[in-house]
Amino acid sequence: MTYLNYIILAIIIFFLLQRIIPAKGIHHITTAQLKNEMKDKNKQFIDVRTQGEFKGYHIPGFKNIPLHQLSQKAGSLSKDKEVVVICQSGMRSQKASKLLKKLGFTNVTNVKGGVSAWR
Repeated sequence: MTYLNYIILAIIIFFLLQRIIPAKGIHHITTAQLKNEMKDKNKQFIDVRTQGEFKGYHIPGFKNIPLHQLSQKAGSLSKDKEVVVICQSGMRSQKASKLLKKLGFTNVTNVKGGVSAWR
């Protein structure tokens, strides 16, 4: 019975680490670095918060594609350009970044701390 407990614990830890550890090939920047990145008009800036959150406050230059719609709307993004992803705190944008990598986007950047750190 104790072996079973260890196996279950190991599985739980594995899944938790999968959610926390950044995916390979995704760049991570701070909001201070984002200010310099926004000068580059050849990048796509995506805010994956809900429409309500986006309407409440957003960073000019970011396009709103909520995380739950990203799979369907990813076709509107160019795979040839870098995609910079932001959310409220950095958790949803990390999920979005992993999703974009799975969809074939090669140049994806996640903003650590999100809009909360920007303010």
